[in-house]
Amino acid sequence: MMKKLVNKIFILLAAVGLTVSCEVQEFSDLNNPEVDAFRDNLTRGDLQDLVGGVLYSTRVRLGTYFDDVGVIGREYWRFASSDPRFTGDLLGGQEAILDNNTFYITAPWAARYRSVKNVNLILEFLDGQDVSAQFTSAEISATKGFLKTIKAYELLLNLNLTYQNGIRVDVADEENLGPFLSYDESLSRIRAMLDEAASDLQSGGSSYPFSLSGGFSSFGTPDSFIEVNKAIAARVAAYQEDYPAVLNYLEDSFFELSTGNMDLGVYYTFSLDQRDVPNPMFFPVEATTAGARIVEPSFIEDAAADDNRLSKVAKRSEPLTLDGLTGDYAVFRYKSNVDDIPIIRNEELILLYAEANIFIDPAEAIEALNVIRESAGLGPYMGTSDTDELIEEMLRQRRYSLYAEGHRWIDVRRYDMLDQLPIFREKDDVFVQFPIPLTENQ
Repeated sequence: MMKKLVNKIFILLAAVGLTVSCEVQEFSDLNNPEVDAFRDNLTRGDLQDLVGGVLYSTRVRLGTYFDDVGVIGREYWRFASSDPRFTGDLLGGQEAILDNNTFYITAPWAARYRSVKNVNLILEFLDGQDVSAQFTSAEISATKGFLKTIKAYELLLNLNLTYQNGIRVDVADEENLGPFLSYDESLSRIRAMLDEAASDLQSGGSSYPFSLSGGFSSFGTPDSFIEVNKAIAARVAAYQEDYPAVLNYLEDSFFELSTGNMDLGVYYTFSLDQRDVPNPMFFPVEATTAGARIVEPSFIEDAAADDNRLSKVAKRSEPLTLDGLTGDYAVFRYKSNVDDIPIIRNEELILLYAEANIFIDPAEAIEALNVIRESAGLGPYMGTSDTDELIEEMLRQRRYSLYAEGHRWIDVRRYDMLDQLPIFREKDDVFVQFPIPLTENQ
């Protein structure tokens, strides 16, 4: 797959900076004059366009990624009457298995690696020429720190899909791709990449040599974006079960417990401009089986009646049925096709803080969980400080706080609780991971 991908690089040129939409120019190989021009003489305008292209490509096939983890994680069902694989393959219907040569793995996998390749190209351009006439050393460090953070995040999303099957991390040389690494080694390399990016950002001063989209408005400088880098690193450390590191990373992130600003963070942004992309997670509440996301019924059944996070779903005027699946509620986490989608936000960081403290300071974990509960309109946690009971409460709060943001399947998998996910049809199955795409071996 990667060998084919890197021979068809997409340099995505921003039409007017990064605050608006992007146009796509396709270059057939690494040696064409356009790419060589960047390699030989990278200007500030070029860098603006190229970073804009990376941010464009991070949103390509994002909806497929969320449907992969959301459907297998039993957050919702993805109805598409023209494509039964959403209600068949992803749910293990009729004892189906996941296909290694189908869009639900090949498309998001390729999109994430396209972002990685474009980052690697920009880093090559910066390192392969004397750019001191165009950029200060601080600006170069800032650019590298930002791009390496994005690269690490894209790799993490692919690892979320293939899990113990692993990923390739070293892909800069398309003629000599690195091996597939184990899950643990992949996480270690991603975390090291984030640490390296943080070091670059620390040397990056207070401004980038490019503009960023509105989704980064709260962290639009190197000295503030480092807090985002640390937040992502805290997530990775939680996946590694390195709870002291989670707390250390959170201390340097934008984590806020006392104020409880749940939505502070960074986001994918969307628009209806013909050169941009709309939010792929939006469907109208009354959507038909041609295209809908229907809430898995247990999400409603298991919720506290006064939980205000139920505003993330909406009741339809009548149930919708497809392939033996029937639901009364539609996903309404995103209420229009230009709503932002979180990359990482403070509500997740509070929950990571609670999770780490379950194993370090249970009383502090309960305090953090109560911040989440209070925000949701619920009373305080009334359980014990028993580890298993706190884990159950933490996962419950993550289920409702982070609904349709891509976490549920990963959360229950890392606690070995996939068998607790609901099975609506008798012959359905819950998968642990996706296979490596067939094209990786071609």
